[in-house]
Amino acid sequence: MRTSSKTILGSKAKSTFVGLSAILLASTAAPAFAQDEEAESTSSITISGNAAVTSDYRFRGVSLSGGDIAIQGGIDISHESGFYIGTWGSSLEGKINPYGGVELDVYGGWSGEVTSGVTVDVGLLYYLYPNGVKGVDLDYFEPYASVAATIGPVEATVGVAWAPKQDSLGNDDNLYLYTDLSAGIPNTPITLNGHLGYTKGALAPPLLAGTADDSGLDYSVGADWAITGNLTASIMYTGVEGPSINSFTDDAVVFTLGVSF
Repeated sequence: MRTSSKTILGSKAKSTFVGLSAILLASTAAPAFAQDEEAESTSSITISGNAAVTSDYRFRGVSLSGGDIAIQGGIDISHESGFYIGTWGSSLEGKINPYGGVELDVYGGWSGEVTSGVTVDVGLLYYLYPNGVKGVDLDYFEPYASVAATIGPVEATVGVAWAPKQDSLGNDDNLYLYTDLSAGIPNTPITLNGHLGYTKGALAPPLLAGTADDSGLDYSVGADWAITGNLTASIMYTGVEGPSINSFTDDAVVFTLGVSF
């Protein structure tokens, strides 16, 4: 499922605006409220969301917000069987790219534990740019799969995303392979994170930066601080292979404040 880091994101590591707190309404009809709460707890459907504000929207190491602040958010609907659908969006820097000022992702798939401590996630993600340049095909789709496991104190994920040849990719395809590692510091609310990705194809950072090289790495290291059970602050240092273009493919420190609900 998509999260605010877009690594999916990486996952499309797709960081979202901090939402307002929910307002709890008191009611004198306590029995009716209890019945509603019980019905909700036994439902096979779960609805969750995330929101955040980030200092720079980095998609696989490349800035899609021109180095500026981005506001993002998403909603997931999942079934107890493991199947899910969701949507996630982010503001972009519409003045410097043909995609306009908004990215909207729609996805669906299945996630579940296939053996003790090992979780598989497979699905299809569709990237839409509703206010991009008219007459230009910008939208594209990308199947993805990942396997996550706990190795001692470390949570490890390996994944792949492949976009077949499409007009929006210049009639080329794109392969993305990645590994994510995270580990909590004992007795603290801090989690350390590391990411390494490899792109081959139309979205390779060196190719986007203007070279003829259609392959390249992206990487990041950072930390999350769980301020509360729902509110998280994070810092990340990220970079890519290839030419360094300011506010696009240069190394950057990214700050994010996000909430889940």
